[in-house]
Amino acid sequence: MSKPSQVIVLLEDDHHKMLLLRYLKIHGLGHEIRIELPTRGRESAEGWVRNRFAKEVSAYRLRQRKAKTALIVVIDADTHTVQDRWKQLDQALKDAEKPPVDVEHEKIARMVPKRNIETWILCLTKQTVDEKTDYKNTRNDWNELIPPAAATLFQWTRQESELPNHCIDSLRTGVKELNRLAL
Repeated sequence: MSKPSQVIVLLEDDHHKMLLLRYLKIHGLGHEIRIELPTRGRESAEGWVRNRFAKEVSAYRLRQRKAKTALIVVIDADTHTVQDRWKQLDQALKDAEKPPVDVEHEKIARMVPKRNIETWILCLTKQTVDEKTDYKNTRNDWNELIPPAAATLFQWTRQESELPNHCIDSLRTGVKELNRLAL
């Protein structure tokens, strides 16, 4: 299957960006990536992603008619569930009078790290984590952990075998979402 001519990435913060960019570059994608990231301090990053979601889905759908495109959305669950965040994204589409995401046919991955992306980074680097603890401010070596985490994420989306036992539920769901894109 051919690679997309563009990947739109809608996300909350720099750790999201670093992980996803590195992951996509391992796939051989580089110049085809368009990053949408909130401006610091204007509103909550999670709220910004929800508010921007319908616009980016519309851009994806318009672009998809002309060239193979994928949309990846990363929004932290925080204290909510993955399903709660998906419902909020669905509601954003409904409020904008747009059709819901067609998971069977559209290359739109809705990735929801529970509690936050730092939980995924730790899990991807073989550290034991839970999805209730907020790990965001527990370390200062995130930039060093992200490259091996991205490499593991790439491996996990390439493996046909089961994910390791230490893989947390929200990351399992995220891997399934990425696999639907068939990058």
